[in-house]
Amino acid sequence: MTINDTIIDGIENDIKEILFAYLKAESFTNTVKEKEAEKFFSDCFSEVPYFKNTPDSFGTYPIYNDAFDRAVSYAFLKGKGDDTVVFVHHNDVVSVEDFKLLKDFAFSPDELKEELLKIKDTLSENAQKDLTDDTFLFGRGVCDMKGGGSIQIALLKRYSKLKNFKGNIVLIAVPDEENLSAGMRAAVKLLYELKEKHQLNYRMMINSEPHQRRDFSQGIFSEGSVGKLMPFVYIRGVLAHAGKVFEGLNPLNIMSGIVRKTELNMRLSDTVGDEASPPPTWLYLRDGKEQYDVSMPLSVKGCFSILTLHQTPQSILKEVKDICSEAFDEVIKDMNKSYGEFIRITKNPNKKLPWKTKVVNYFELYQEAEERYGKKFTEKYSNKMDELSHKLKYNEIFMIEANFDLIELIYEYIDDVSPRIVYGLIPPYYPNTSNVNFDSLDIEIKNISKELNKFTKEQFNQIYTKEYFYTGISDLSYTSTVDSQEITSTLRLSMPLYGKIYDIPVDTIEKISMPCINIGPWGKDFHKLTERVFKEDLYIRTPRILNHAVCLILNNK
Repeated sequence: MTINDTIIDGIENDIKEILFAYLKAESFTNTVKEKEAEKFFSDCFSEVPYFKNTPDSFGTYPIYNDAFDRAVSYAFLKGKGDDTVVFVHHNDVVSVEDFKLLKDFAFSPDELKEELLKIKDTLSENAQKDLTDDTFLFGRGVCDMKGGGSIQIALLKRYSKLKNFKGNIVLIAVPDEENLSAGMRAAVKLLYELKEKHQLNYRMMINSEPHQRRDFSQGIFSEGSVGKLMPFVYIRGVLAHAGKVFEGLNPLNIMSGIVRKTELNMRLSDTVGDEASPPPTWLYLRDGKEQYDVSMPLSVKGCFSILTLHQTPQSILKEVKDICSEAFDEVIKDMNKSYGEFIRITKNPNKKLPWKTKVVNYFELYQEAEERYGKKFTEKYSNKMDELSHKLKYNEIFMIEANFDLIELIYEYIDDVSPRIVYGLIPPYYPNTSNVNFDSLDIEIKNISKELNKFTKEQFNQIYTKEYFYTGISDLSYTSTVDSQEITSTLRLSMPLYGKIYDIPVDTIEKISMPCINIGPWGKDFHKLTERVFKEDLYIRTPRILNHAVCLILNNK
């Protein structure tokens, strides 16, 4: 195929028209306004003859028990054979608070450009150049990621006009990617149902998230996506007056050791070849005090983010337990050393402090309460879970708070008041996925990045490098997984909110497992006032690269 084929000629006009209309659906993440993107999608495909005249070829797939009644939007082009390409993009966008007085222009690229030119001296040097050179399109969502979504929609509309299309295309547009990926977790079930109903052979999923460039001359294809876990740590100490410090155990002391052992610790960073996941960082840390007094806090709680390339929930939790035990041992050793020095000076009787290291996971704590108080505890716990579920549904509380509210409730039924550490996981969970993990791939899939790079060099004199993982976190995480039963068991035993409030269909992901690739336009400053996408990529290169990828995957000339 050549870039001048009729299937692709003039597509830049289609993309611009679709994108500018898509932007007007102000689908702010985790709000009811995400429904606006569903309406846009429905209106868009209801005007296309194939979809208009083919029952069940497009529609919405509801997200179960969703507070905003959101749904996955989908369009399904049935061609010849069972080989299928899945297009995916998210249709939610982050807020425009940083736009300040320019909020009214955030979704109107032409008007926004004129307003930004008036204040260009306040922008970064790089943003000023991109603005004045007119090489980038500015606006909320143009880059992340309605630009890529518009390319997918434009291509699918054109494919639907072909009479002898070989293969099938499923296009899904999901909400909530910027939050908890409720949309993609529901889309997994939709894809499984379509697979079973139409006997589809999923060859590959293609996302069109924007990519960032280390080098202006090189684009990037990502054949996978980084995983994410959020371990939590809750520490119950022994309360004491600040004047009697050796009568208590300050949980802040232990937690500070855990933080130092985990924050930016490359021991917890995965490496695959010359790629590495960014090391972990703490996102939340609080003590249990609600007001000041002269006592040390009784408890402290926190959670941190770990990005993974190959580690599993099981392996991460083992590392967390080991680090917690190390920190606890070290604090007890240091306390005894300080206490020995104190009693030597004060000439008190020589003895050791009574504290011992104790580290348990969430479910062990739960079992301890259940064994001691039985139905009295389980009923109270169930009622608390229902209460938190309602609050979360209507944004009256957030996941981290809900998690620790459950731990605090369990502790009301724990008779053992000796100090201990409780650890586990807080939603969401993103599995790591990469084509490098597949034992055998068809040659067209295995060499896809290589063949696409050959195409881009010939057509655009543009090099594209391959990476095994998209490190920005994406919905591609839900493309494939293995050992679903073991993962499900680990989540059930370590994630208090799993099952009732948060769910991830790991077994269904394993059933639809397919290789993946991210092919998206070059973008800059995601989530910022100066969010922008490279026009040449948006309108010219990326649609042609995507089209060529579809031809290679489906062997469709």
